Amino acid sequence: MLTTHRHHVTRSQLAKSASVGIETLRFYEKRGLLPEPPRGANGYRYYPKSHVERLQFIQRAKELGFTLDEITELLSLHENHGDRFDVKALAQQKIAELDRKLADLSRMRSALASVTHKCKGHGDTADCPIIASLIQG
Repeated sequence: MLTTHRHHVTRSQLAKSASVGIETLRFYEKRGLLPEPPRGANGYRYYPKSHVERLQFIQRAKELGFTLDEITELLSLHENHGDRFDVKALAQQKIAELDRKLADLSRMRSALASVTHKCKGHGDTADCPIIASLIQG
């Protein structure tokens, strides 16, 4: 059951709802991504259920490669009814960044595959083309 109070969840319930740890929640609170709620009379923090959606938003944005700063900006645009143009521009920047990373990974894979193909896989490492490529740069 997700609720402890009628419209609130505990920190552990909130963390569980998005499959994150308690320390991650604390970190998000320190970064301002997740508002820190006051403590109840029993000393526990009770989060509004809206925090569940907010935390899921943060997690989904992270899965798409957005940084915490970019997520902060996306949250601000969403909460302040910003312009879709700005949201799309952030997404397009992220796509361009991912394209650059994919190109870099492809180059690295190709180079590694090439020297790996040249290696016989037995004998002394003195003649290993993989090691030689690392030494020669």
